[in-house]
Amino acid sequence: MVLAAAGLLLFLLPLAGLVVRAPWNQVGPALIAPETATALGLSLFCSLSATAVALVLGIPLALLLARTTGTVRAVLRALTTLPMVLPPVVGGVALLLAFGRRDGLVGAPLYSAFGIQIPFTTAAAVIAETFVAMPFLVIAVEGGLRSLDPRYEEAARALGATGWRVFARVTLPLLRPAIFSGAVLCWARALGEFGATITFAGNLPGRTQTMPLAVYVANETRPESAIALSLILLAVSLAILIGMRDRWLGSL
Repeated sequence: MVLAAAGLLLFLLPLAGLVVRAPWNQVGPALIAPETATALGLSLFCSLSATAVALVLGIPLALLLARTTGTVRAVLRALTTLPMVLPPVVGGVALLLAFGRRDGLVGAPLYSAFGIQIPFTTAAAVIAETFVAMPFLVIAVEGGLRSLDPRYEEAARALGATGWRVFARVTLPLLRPAIFSGAVLCWARALGEFGATITFAGNLPGRTQTMPLAVYVANETRPESAIALSLILLAVSLAILIGMRDRWLGSL
């Protein structure tokens, strides 16, 4: 119990420090400031877009991981989970080398052929957040797939259901708790992403400056405003997590 209490304090003390030391008289002005609304709206757009992309790409990837064995699974899992342990700035540099306009493996041909530039755009912020956040969804869904009773899928196939119909009508509904928890973790990680975003997408107000970046800029010159912005981001995160819990987990 003592260790559990110490672990709980490790989570609570920083939040308590933020709340106790907050300049509450500045929270209101910071909340209605145009730059705050812009950064917050961009954060929500980018994080939700990254979560949507992660759902589309991550669920099939989790299915592949769950259905493979041996060395292939070990290699695929290592590649999938690498962004979780890779320093975010290194991830941003890697994204630049992949999608950069001049030297990018994909970005250079894309720019030469179509004039499309990905770095330092809103799309770059979404890509950066997807890169660092999708592994959380993949791991959660893969765990859900491995815990499923295969007899349900086998029974559906025995009744004549095709592979896609089994997946859509049997597997996906059974995976709903794992998909939800993975999506929430993915969204939370994307919402707080900083290193890969500032390296790959830059810090352009109105285009790539999300709330974490706005907090960083404010902390350099206006620490009180940075605390106020942090409180706003904390409140938004808690509100969305609680709202999603009541909407989805309550029916499970």
